[in-house]
Amino acid sequence: MFLRSLRIRQTILTNFFLIRSFMIFKILGCGSSMGVPRSDGFFGNCDPLNKKNYRTRCSAILQTKSENILFDASPDLRSQLIDNNIKNIDKVFFSHMHADQTHGINDLRVFYINKKKPIPVFADLHTKKHLLKTFSYCFANDDNEYPATLIMNDIKRKFLIKDGRRRFYIESLKVQHGRVDSICYLIDNKLAYISDVGKIFKKDFKYFKKLDYIIIDCLWYRNHPSHFNLDQCLELAKIFLPKKMILTNMHSDLDYNKLKKKLPRNIIPGYDGLSIKL
Repeated sequence: MFLRSLRIRQTILTNFFLIRSFMIFKILGCGSSMGVPRSDGFFGNCDPLNKKNYRTRCSAILQTKSENILFDASPDLRSQLIDNNIKNIDKVFFSHMHADQTHGINDLRVFYINKKKPIPVFADLHTKKHLLKTFSYCFANDDNEYPATLIMNDIKRKFLIKDGRRRFYIESLKVQHGRVDSICYLIDNKLAYISDVGKIFKKDFKYFKKLDYIIIDCLWYRNHPSHFNLDQCLELAKIFLPKKMILTNMHSDLDYNKLKKKLPRNIIPGYDGLSIKL
């Protein structure tokens, strides 16, 4: 009887950890629109001897037990996927239409080739129109040349993700990014990914309170019309009180070690390849 109870307990614990431990959110790139170093080799204030100062453009991935969900397709997507040994993409969520979030879209074609079916992508109205026009060959069948490799879908307020026994939501929230809207993605009420933002609407503050993680745009020290700066991120951390705030979309002004020394314990600079267990 004791051994049977012990086995049942072990099975419950094993199933618990199987359900809870496999979901990983990874920052594939945390650099601003030109990356660090820039294409001309310019590092700005960043120490080239520190690997965490090498920043590709912003993309991220959620790896569950059953699928890989990509957030944005940066121009560096190919190298990001190779460097992180990612062999499959099942869905793609776009934040907005800018080149540094969309111009890696062609590198998704290989996953169509592997799967023999188009990859579903999700975007708001403006991003959808931009992608369908600029990368029409990805979405339109051409019997004489290329098949459609992607299927466009509208952004919904909530997406139910079924992952074995686990069920959770990816929620979308509109934020302001200069003259365009950008989408923040809230994952399982634990992590907010806000890669490009200059304003979060006060009516939505409630969604960001006391999360485990907030990954947020922090371009540099100065003001910018469409991105948060360091002071703004520090102020939001006091309002939202996350367990951990991680800075992303960082310009070459922000050296990793120098920035880290300025930050409170619950805020850290991001870096390419940073992984978070959810």
